[in-house]
Amino acid sequence: MIATPRPKTWARSDYERMVEVGILGPDDRVELLAGEIVEMSPEKSRHAAAVDLALEAVRRVFGAGYTIRVQHPLALSEDSEPEPDIAVVVGSPRDYVQGHPASALLVIEVADSSLEYDRRRKAQVYSQAGIGEYWISNLVDMRLEVHRQPSPTGYLTQFALGREGVIAPLAAPAATVAVEDLLP
Repeated sequence: MIATPRPKTWARSDYERMVEVGILGPDDRVELLAGEIVEMSPEKSRHAAAVDLALEAVRRVFGAGYTIRVQHPLALSEDSEPEPDIAVVVGSPRDYVQGHPASALLVIEVADSSLEYDRRRKAQVYSQAGIGEYWISNLVDMRLEVHRQPSPTGYLTQFALGREGVIAPLAAPAATVAVEDLLP
């Protein structure tokens, strides 16, 4: 029998310990996804602007009782702690002093060079974690990709909206967000 080398996978507790002891520091742009420590691309100005635009748009929709987290960890499973560009969580920041949230009502990733990764790997992890709604602000095609109805195998509903589109988040169905407000 021939042994096939396998990469070492990490538990979230291992990953958090590496941060705690300084193996991974604030300058390391990494996240834990399905047991792998993944290096994230440097953030370009267009990406940063799109994150800021998404933050403003989502803040108009979700008020008191919600926290909008920007590029902060979500403790989704024992082997995944992604850092989405935007995550809308229930509660106040003080609710998460002792630990990162384990879920979110809405997650938004801004994608340019990471588009395929966000569509496949991140969508799979978010769906398996039960994130009810996942948006990709697609800077390549200048559109919003919407993923809903999470399942263990991926999101069951997916559609895209152009710059002229409007969407109501599932967690705030009476409010709307113009896609144009999310794109630079």
